[in-house]
Amino acid sequence: MTALAPEAGKAFDLERVRSQFPILERPVRGRRLVYLDSAATSQKPLSVIEAESAFYRTTNANIHRGVHLLSQEATEAYEAARGRVARFLNASPDEIVFTSGTTGGLNLVAQSYGSLVLRPGDEVLLTQLEHHSNIVPWQLACERAGASIRVVPVTDAGEVEIGAFEEALSDRTKIAAFPHVSNALGTVLPVAELAAAAKRRGATVVVDGAQGIAHGRPDVRALGCDFYAFGAHKVYGPTGAGALWGRRGLLEAMPPYQGGGDMIRTVTFEKTTYADPPARFEAGTPNIAGVVGMAAALDWVEQTGVGAILEHEAELLRTAREALSEVPGLRLIGNAERQAGVQSFVIEGVHPHDLATILDARGVAVRAGHHCAQPLMARLGLPATTRASFAAYSGRDDVEALVGALRFAAEVLGA
Repeated sequence: MTALAPEAGKAFDLERVRSQFPILERPVRGRRLVYLDSAATSQKPLSVIEAESAFYRTTNANIHRGVHLLSQEATEAYEAARGRVARFLNASPDEIVFTSGTTGGLNLVAQSYGSLVLRPGDEVLLTQLEHHSNIVPWQLACERAGASIRVVPVTDAGEVEIGAFEEALSDRTKIAAFPHVSNALGTVLPVAELAAAAKRRGATVVVDGAQGIAHGRPDVRALGCDFYAFGAHKVYGPTGAGALWGRRGLLEAMPPYQGGGDMIRTVTFEKTTYADPPARFEAGTPNIAGVVGMAAALDWVEQTGVGAILEHEAELLRTAREALSEVPGLRLIGNAERQAGVQSFVIEGVHPHDLATILDARGVAVRAGHHCAQPLMARLGLPATTRASFAAYSGRDDVEALVGALRFAAEVLGA
């Protein structure tokens, strides 16, 4: 299955889904919570909350180093989660490195793999859609190596055209890094096509999967990339936990990212030898409970139905775009042919922060700002946008509440 491809066979029941998210029962500002900030972090179903809680209540111990029962059980739960992530991505467990999230995974690749392959005169190819987490690590890597960054422009619709991408590639391109889905615009990139083009020029392909994991089931084999990083909190899991998938041969060639316990074979004051991947990249005590919660989140997604969730989000996005287009003075930002459940917009004469503040007073949670994508905002000629982002628990009533709050805000602010 390719990334973001629906799976058939499960009907979607919004009320049943919502009943599994305790936070949705909480009123905000005296109103029903309308949570439209899932691109920043998703809410958590009870099964994930209970999985983390159960670990601490019944199993808590450090992993890999203990012979006592709790340590053995904690290790089994941790490694079972690695297998769970691998199955979700169509990967092998020994290719899954647990990290603190997408940012942690991208920094690992930039520092470890970047130090291995980048030399003076080399280039790292990025796009104008990048989140800062897929810009700054490569800037640091290039500064150390004497390499440089080249950027693929995006269209007014917020798309990366394959022709522009191919034109930016050269024999100097050692790494091509880009998002699966834009966090600011919801654009779904043609990852498989971009990866194939980069491979033809001998480049290694790194995918920022922060939003890709939130809106589908990425098949890393079908995508043709070399690394794929994501964080659990975007896909109904805990914060502070995530995973990096990397091709086994590349991981084996990479030097350690951090030093410490559990990433070694032997240590003397004269020399240290390192463990095989993925242990080589997991120094110290990890977020064990978070990893267990991440596995529970992926279980929840599969049980609910990846395809059913995707179809629900796609229909909701269509409804939202139509309704938002009727708000006086509102302009939709981003109009890609393939778009996930993220929609940015501006209202003429109204600062996005003021808009978000008024929406919050009516119980509607959205995100306002540059969305950690300042170069993209510069390309669009905007200081910021307001962003509504949808998830499995979002519904038409949320869209209606958003539109009603926007109309109220436009009147209050005189837009």
